[in-house]
This record gives sequence, C-alpha cells and structure tokens, in this order.
Amino acid sequence: MKKENKNIGAFLSEYGVFIALAILVVVISTISPEFRQPGNFLNLLRQASFNGLIAFGMTCVILSGGIDLSVGSTFALSAIVCAEMIGHGVPVIVAVPVALLVGVALGLISGLLVTKGRLQPFIATLITMTAYRGMAMILTDGKPISRLAESAGDGAFLFKALGKGNVVCDFLPAIKIPIPILILLASFGIFYFLLKHTTFGRRLYATGSNAKCAALSGVNIDRIKMSVYAISGFLSALAGLIMISRVDSAQPIMGSGYELDAIAAVALGGTSMNGGRGRIAGTIAGVLIIAVLNNGLNILGVTSYYQNVIKAVVILVAVLADRKR
Repeated sequence: MKKENKNIGAFLSEYGVFIALAILVVVISTISPEFRQPGNFLNLLRQASFNGLIAFGMTCVILSGGIDLSVGSTFALSAIVCAEMIGHGVPVIVAVPVALLVGVALGLISGLLVTKGRLQPFIATLITMTAYRGMAMILTDGKPISRLAESAGDGAFLFKALGKGNVVCDFLPAIKIPIPILILLASFGIFYFLLKHTTFGRRLYATGSNAKCAALSGVNIDRIKMSVYAISGFLSALAGLIMISRVDSAQPIMGSGYELDAIAAVALGGTSMNGGRGRIAGTIAGVLIIAVLNNGLNILGVTSYYQNVIKAVVILVAVLADRKR
C-alpha cells in the first residue's frame, strides 16, 4: 500500500502540472464557448510567449538558488532604449541588437550585486527593479513613445514582423503561426537542451543544490550566477522588443507585474524555490496555466484585482506543494 501511494505521489510530482493544465482547459472550455475558439487559443499562445521567455530566464536564476525581481523593469527599459533609438532614426537592425545587449548588461548588474556585492538576490534585484523603472521614466519623461513602425522607415517590415508577423505552412496554408510563438518554441528547445545535455546545465543544478560542494568540485559559482542573470536580462529584453513591435508603442510602465507571472509559472512548473531542482518542461506548463487563467478570467469578466489574488493563491499552493516534495 505504501509503495502504491509512493508511486502515485511520484506520478503526480512528475505530471501533476500537466494534469492541472488539462483540467483547467476543459473546465473553462465547458463554461465559455468563446474560450474554446481556435482563434482564442492562438491569441492565448501569443500572449503566453512574453511570459514564457521571461519565465525561461527566471527558471535558470531560481535553479541557481536566486531570484530576479527586475525582469519587468528590464523588459521596459530595454524596450524604451530600442524605441528611443528608432525614434531618433537609428536603423532597426542596429537598434534591436543594441537593446538586447542593454538587457544583458542590466542582468549582469544584478548578477554583480549578488556575486561581488554579496547582496541577497531578493534585495539586489529589488534595487535594480526600482532603478531600471526609474531610468525608463527619466528617458521618456513618463510619456509613451508611439508610431514606432512609422519611425522605423525602411526597417518597418522587420520591426513589425517581430511581434505581428506570421509564418504560413506550405502543407496547411490556412494556418498562420505567429512569429512570437515560434520564438517561444525555439527558446524552449534551446533551454531544454542547455539544462539537460550541457556542462553548463549540470553546473547550474550543482550550484543551486549545494554551492559549497559545487565550488569544491571546481565549479566557478560566481560565473554561473552571473550567466543566469545575463540570460534573464536578455530574455526579458527580447520579450520587451516583441511587445513594442506588437503594440507599436513603448511605455515606461510596461512590464509591471511580469515578475509575479514569471515566478508563478516557474513555481507551478515544479522548480524548487530553493534551487537545484526543476525542469524547463514544467515551466512551459506553468506558463500555459497562467495564460489560460488570465485569458479565461478575462473572458469570464473577472476584474484584474481578483485575478491578482487568484494568481497569488496559485503561487502559494505551488510553493506549499514544493515544500512537501
């Protein structure tokens, strides 16, 4: 009997998040005919791509034993930098890479505060979160920057393709797959391989599991931690660029609260908040649960205030479940 209970517990630990996702989709689909429309599912996946990219970076940071509260501010500041450059006539092919490098630099600053400054990750990224948001406000004087595609000139096609473009399948021409979804799927493949089949992945798990033992085994702990914050910054910046391409404008307040969604997705996916244990497949399931919740609650007319409370409860349940593993 104990063995059967242990097997059931192991099964739920492995696949519980996927079962929860399936149940959630079935329940909301039953309640709302609008939710189960194919166009809505496509829109849901497109919305999930922003949180998915940020959550992949957050997964790496949490696996290392840290946390990154600055992802939403990095998302906004990188997007603002790109928008300002495009607005001042800088070509898109230059503005986009520079904005991505800005994201990496912002992540490295958080990493430096954690590794060299010896600050707790929560405190370090709380500081950078506040500073980056303030810098976004200073750059824009608190005002939105709009009509980016028009300002992009000859690069307007490339700029719009990032957030609004679609890829048509030759064998199914009626189906158009949005480019943000393809970027999300490609990123998932890259991080699945990175965490499961590379030396970096093994060292990352070792760092989060027991940093002292990892250091004694020759792992450069500081380099691993710096790397994950740089990855987090890059992915946050990429998500920000996709967003401003999608909505054709950039605002200093954009990305507020995205850190909550990313942490919720990672926790739901089964990654231990203490580091050293987790998987990227769980994170993508967590991202989809958050997206289904957001989309479903919007369709059902639940206000954003209640949505935040529901998501907070979901995080609490996921963290309590993690403590029992």
